[in-house]
Amino acid sequence: MTTTRRSFLRSCGLATAVAAAPAVVRGRDLNGRLQIACVGVDGMGYADITATGDHPKVAFVGFCDIDANRFAKADAKHPGVRHFADYRDMFSTLGDGYDAVLIDTPDHMHAPVAVAAMQARKHVYCQKPLSHTLWESRQMQRWAEATGVTTQMGNQIHSNAEYRLATRLIRDGAIGRVRQVHSWVGVTGNERTKLLAPPAAAPVPPNVDWNLWIGAAPMRDYAPAYHPFMWRDWQDFGCGGLGDFGCHILDPVFTALGITAPQSVRARNSGINDQIWPTQEIVTYVFPGTEFTAGKDLEVIWMDGGLRPEHTLARMPGDKPLPRAGSIFVGEEGCMVLPHVGMPQLYPVEKYAAYAMPKVEPLNHRHVWVDACLAGTKTSDGFHYAGPLTETVHLGNIATRLAIPTRDAVTGRLVEPEGVLEWDAATMSFRNAPAADRLITKPYRKGFEVPAAPTA
Repeated sequence: MTTTRRSFLRSCGLATAVAAAPAVVRGRDLNGRLQIACVGVDGMGYADITATGDHPKVAFVGFCDIDANRFAKADAKHPGVRHFADYRDMFSTLGDGYDAVLIDTPDHMHAPVAVAAMQARKHVYCQKPLSHTLWESRQMQRWAEATGVTTQMGNQIHSNAEYRLATRLIRDGAIGRVRQVHSWVGVTGNERTKLLAPPAAAPVPPNVDWNLWIGAAPMRDYAPAYHPFMWRDWQDFGCGGLGDFGCHILDPVFTALGITAPQSVRARNSGINDQIWPTQEIVTYVFPGTEFTAGKDLEVIWMDGGLRPEHTLARMPGDKPLPRAGSIFVGEEGCMVLPHVGMPQLYPVEKYAAYAMPKVEPLNHRHVWVDACLAGTKTSDGFHYAGPLTETVHLGNIATRLAIPTRDAVTGRLVEPEGVLEWDAATMSFRNAPAADRLITKPYRKGFEVPAAPTA
């Protein structure tokens, strides 16, 4: 039997206005502050705790981490917060004593934690990429809609002045309608480990709960090549270079041009197996055109691992290098180069020498979420937006996992594999490659499943 949103709300006893209200309503009645539980408290978790915790209406009520050695910095900044190893225990123990959750786990645990929080009607801030699979992104978007909680993805540059200005310039028509976009990042998909196969097993450190770290993924032996940071290289835990940076660098492309789901994707790479992400990849998306693009289709080309587009595409001076990461927007009237965390530049130089750049103020990404939680509103980077953006990242990874890489014997250049994956976002399936559908989702270990969201 298919669960609908109406039957879901009725079965959960959420038919009345009070019961249906997100948890922050109760939080307001208690102390007027947003009470936050955190899953993952070091690394990016500590950064999010620091940036969120300086909001005057935030109080932390639970810190959760599978590594007992990773609480120290968060405790020093916010002493007295209760510790947990298992997010499920924390949610159960805190009950109505928390309103919202910060999620800073490895990618493979984003969806299990986020969906559990949304089922409890808690607001969610989840680090990028939003999920580990495309199916998870869709479910997270649907759970947010069904429960009415306030959500946000942790691609904090979305709120920076640099990306906000770039979006403004494109929408104001500074370079005319956009013909094509080239985006790239210097990192490789496996630069942290340089491994091609699982490493030798090692004793589990006494401070680590390895079963909880593995969580939803297939069980494997502990190795330092997984925890605490190098997990991103492994397909079971992370999403490679595209997953790491795609939700940052492609964000202004989505925001400025109003795109959502691509209609096709193809990829080539430097070599891949079923364990590790490739060193280099090129992913080509084709999106339906919008009012901000030229023609009925828009091509967006992603490169990583040190690959970059041709310098001439940007109409830049020959002695000016492309940034290590960023995008080129090729317009009908000019070009915009947007460095990753850098101000946009318009070219050719002589055409835009006297161009008056508009003033755009930065926003505090975490505070935007806190304020929206307290007000009961959405953010521009909620799961309704972050879901399709992350789905696009996953489509690129699906294409690269299916690509058969070859190199030209003479030039050594990557040769395009045959075949384009045609994507149907409405049915969440590939029109011409049913074999690729298996990569849309994955199996889960018992106790860490992600339940399908209720449908409308």
